[in-house]
Amino acid sequence: MSAGPFIHDELILGVDEAGRGPILGPMVMACVALRPRKAAALTRAGVTDSKAFAGEKAHEERLRLIPRILECADHVSIMVVDVADIDRHCREGGLNRLEQERAAYMITRAPAARRIVCDGARLFRPLQARWPHLEALDRAELKHASVAAASIVAKVRRDQLWAKICRRYAPEFGDDIVGQGGGYCNPPTRAFLRAYIKRYRRLPPEARRSWPWDFARDLLGKKFDPWWDVPDHRPQLGLFGDAGAAAPARDLEAGELEAEQSERDAATNESPATVSASAPERAAVKRAAARTSSPAPASRRRKTRSTSPSSSQG
Repeated sequence: MSAGPFIHDELILGVDEAGRGPILGPMVMACVALRPRKAAALTRAGVTDSKAFAGEKAHEERLRLIPRILECADHVSIMVVDVADIDRHCREGGLNRLEQERAAYMITRAPAARRIVCDGARLFRPLQARWPHLEALDRAELKHASVAAASIVAKVRRDQLWAKICRRYAPEFGDDIVGQGGGYCNPPTRAFLRAYIKRYRRLPPEARRSWPWDFARDLLGKKFDPWWDVPDHRPQLGLFGDAGAAAPARDLEAGELEAEQSERDAATNESPATVSASAPERAAVKRAAARTSSPAPASRRRKTRSTSPSSSQG
């Protein structure tokens, strides 16, 4: 008779995401496991909800906390969910189901914790059937340092990926249009998308087909179909290149995190992609986290048509 998994009597595992709502770019999910004393230390160091950081220096302030989080945490993992994966799930089952699946995957790969806290009461409540000790809370970042740390880790990675998108398009369309919107469906982002569609008569590969496109209907035409190039079995496009078959998610062996970060920054397309850091890896992780991402090579643009709004975004 095999024993059940060892549950650490102190660990609290927090789960959060960044980039659920944008019309451009990927979503990033993260989980962080902390012990109470380490959680208190992070709170004193300024770890809080990632949205509490504002202004031009917000990314730098969040990035400054990453080495401290990695030093204090027993476990950190990140999953980058690409645009095609988001679109397929929105068409077939919804973004909530996608987040639940990814959260469940990360929880099963993390150390068994006394408490699991996920940000989103309605979103993550279904996971309680599998983990009765899981707490699904709204604004959990303000109540648990582990969730706040996860929100910062996810947001920093999402911002790094967004910076790549900006560097790709800013020379042609201007950083004042591309960069200012952060990929959310606001006036600067809509201006960039209209300019792109007007020039190329298609959507950029980083655009989520599952978002409504009413603001560009006059440019896209009445027969615009958002789903025609979103297959069921593989990503439609890599974030920065043509897609191949999706590689299975994996944990890293000790010492691999820095190499994984460099490889991903050079333009990979794993979906889902998982990066894990534990105690033996912290020195390498700390050095890697202190760097900003390097520019990715320009990808080949693939001819696409475009779409009627069918939003499944939550």
